[in-house]
Amino acid sequence: MDIDKKTKFGTINITSDAIAQVAGNAASQCYGVVGMAQKKSIRNEINELLKNDSFNKGVFVNKRKDSIEVDLYIVVGYGLRITEIASEVQKKVKFDLERTFNISFSAINVYVQGVKSL
Repeated sequence: MDIDKKTKFGTINITSDAIAQVAGNAASQCYGVVGMAQKKSIRNEINELLKNDSFNKGVFVNKRKDSIEVDLYIVVGYGLRITEIASEVQKKVKFDLERTFNISFSAINVYVQGVKSL
């Protein structure tokens, strides 16, 4: 899925992989985030942490009629407040995406796929 942005210089095509890379990088820099995880059922498999070059497996971009939503799947550190971490991830990812692409995002959804020790 690509997003086309029109400027006075022409049309810019932004891929979902570019959005996923920026969002994954921003999320992994937040305190308490151990890493990104794949979207899997917790019952089926133990989640493994994704490397920096494969953030797009843990980030999903959904384009609706008038809005763009981003789903992030993360693993957090043991003993930390999950709600605080998720809130900070939402804020940082939204800020970085809107600053980088100059597009407004309607929702940044954070799903905690696991807890690991720091």
